Amino acid sequence: MSTRRNQGSSSAGSAQALDAFADIMGSSHVLTSARATAPYAQGDRFGSGSVLAVLRPGLLADMWRALQVCVDHDLIVITQGANTGLTGGSGPGDQDYDREIVIISTLRIDQIHLINDAREAVCLAGATLFELEEQLAEHGREPHSVIGSSSIGASVVGGIANNSGGSQIRKGPAYTEQAIFARVDEEGRVQLVNHLGIDLGSDPAHMLDRLQRGDWDPADVTPPPPDSTGTDYADHVREIVDSPARYNANPKFLHEASGSAGKLMVFAVRTRTFPLEKDKATFYIGTDSPADLEGLRRAFLTSDRQLPISGEYMSSHAFDLAAEYGKDTYVSLKHAGSRTLVRMFALKSWANGIFAKLRLFGPTFADTISQKIFGLIPEKLPARLTDYRDRFDHHLLLVVSGSERAATKELLTSFFAEDSHEGEFFECDPDEAKSATLIRFGVASAAGRYFAMHRKEASAMVTFDVALRRDDEDWLEVLPPEIADQLLESVYFGHFFCHVLHQDHVAKKGVDPIALKRTMTRLLEERGAAVPAEHNYGRIYPAPRSMVEHFQQLDPHNVMNAGVGETSPRRDWAGETRQGAEVR
Repeated sequence: MSTRRNQGSSSAGSAQALDAFADIMGSSHVLTSARATAPYAQGDRFGSGSVLAVLRPGLLADMWRALQVCVDHDLIVITQGANTGLTGGSGPGDQDYDREIVIISTLRIDQIHLINDAREAVCLAGATLFELEEQLAEHGREPHSVIGSSSIGASVVGGIANNSGGSQIRKGPAYTEQAIFARVDEEGRVQLVNHLGIDLGSDPAHMLDRLQRGDWDPADVTPPPPDSTGTDYADHVREIVDSPARYNANPKFLHEASGSAGKLMVFAVRTRTFPLEKDKATFYIGTDSPADLEGLRRAFLTSDRQLPISGEYMSSHAFDLAAEYGKDTYVSLKHAGSRTLVRMFALKSWANGIFAKLRLFGPTFADTISQKIFGLIPEKLPARLTDYRDRFDHHLLLVVSGSERAATKELLTSFFAEDSHEGEFFECDPDEAKSATLIRFGVASAAGRYFAMHRKEASAMVTFDVALRRDDEDWLEVLPPEIADQLLESVYFGHFFCHVLHQDHVAKKGVDPIALKRTMTRLLEERGAAVPAEHNYGRIYPAPRSMVEHFQQLDPHNVMNAGVGETSPRRDWAGETRQGAEVR
């Protein structure tokens, strides 16, 4: 056991901590220079700050030992996966810290152990959704999330810690009650908690060593839950009531590692897997009427048929933006695959870090190069997709099980045959289905690239991750002129059946993005929406009171990821007096 000191860390203490880290994992995995730590200390979109060190342990037991050193020397600890989050919560921010910060990167600890005939997976701290998806495919299974962040290297633990949602209508937020983690308890001691449902012994270092090697008897593993293609979220999302379906502060999905937002050091999680649906049908729907899309959504949710696998919305403007500013993502995924895109993103991040230090280039020069190179590559989109893009303002990409193909076609046909409804649909061939999916995925990065390419005219990105009320018929936001006039660009897309929408805006030069975001957030909350929905609070959203209390229960001395959700960055939560608003 290690006990927390009450005094702040001195320069001598910091040097002692660095020596101890080097003894644990080797000096080559203790990064201290600004150049070496920058890729870890800079958020994907938001957040940055100085750190004492970035640690890159290769063993779970070394993570445990490093945490003890941090507690002994009164350091803030940020456990970081792939650092792909969109709200800056996996790195430091511009906050009034009273201690030095250590980032512990988990990427070298990426083992995955499939258990119970691959119906469950034990994913270690740095295991990625991409690797999990690849391993499970060999067994005819798939993970909770199979689109979006899995393609750019996000970690499984990161998804659990942030209640990530994704596109899967039947599955809901990433969630588990089975995890093994360390916390700094009320007495300031580092405590290992094993709720994996796997007997690993009692000595922490020995337990973590066994866990990493997968060294346990199958008899010591509790049985899996019943197998299915979804969770009880499918029943929850069908309820068309005056509250959001899923959002980060929902107490239903807060349990230890789940929703912890970095307030625990999670070594591994045990997650369900699902039968891989190989026979799927994809329908592309176009309409000029947001009300018709809402009517279609309700028709599916209230039917007695199996829910669709996914239902992804994007505007025609989002389509155009993705085609122009998400082209490198689209082309790379379609022709080279996810693994190549992961490497490309890593290379781009590294290059931007180098160029940021050169006066004539700037922090997004690699984006400029990528934009120009991929702009020269001819890429013909399927004709029916571009035809719908030209004809309709609103698009829905609907994926259903093969067994639901005929029933879905019948429902869509009868819906659009009614005089009160306008729009059309078609069933995609394999190339159209893949292209439409990748365009929708490309939307997620398009606004960021647009901002990078228009920095002279833009002040900042203003992004939202919104859970609308499930009964909100007026789901498509129309901004008042006094707000719209402050924006250079806006794009809307999201997980339509869950009423979770992403709204990415680029503010004009001279606009105060913080004040603008507060005004826009107030408008959303006045209509009963919850913000954020699935990206967590990070460094840009103030956590509500219920979430602050959850964080304080997990981390009573505020050692882990201090300041997340605009909470106090100080030891023992000093100065935490803000009362957040409750979400209904």
